[in-house]
Amino acid sequence: MTIRVYYEDTDAGGVVYHSQYLNFCERARSEIFFSQGSSPHRDNQFFVVKSLSCNYIKSAKFADILEVKTKVIQIKKASMLLKQEIFRDGKVIFNMDVTVVYLIDGKPSKIPDFHLDIFKNH
Repeated sequence: MTIRVYYEDTDAGGVVYHSQYLNFCERARSEIFFSQGSSPHRDNQFFVVKSLSCNYIKSAKFADILEVKTKVIQIKKASMLLKQEIFRDGKVIFNMDVTVVYLIDGKPSKIPDFHLDIFKNH
């Protein structure tokens, strides 16, 4: 997913806020669903972030064009481990491992096949 850095994403010096990288990755995960005509949220069923580990390598700045890539590392019954990387000019500037858990009515539940298919086709 391609993202342009807007002024609202930055501090007064034009450098992207650290928390904004997480927002960029969240958008990219949602876009995986939207690009396939689906939604990451259906009624009382959705994914939540359980844990994440991130590395800030270089700063993005106002007006940069960034590319966010998401790769499935591991799928379990009710969770997935994803690797997300943000690139600028073909070079990684941020990466994170994020574990998401599928909930139905607020309880961890088996990820439905239609959601697994979305990630397998991504």
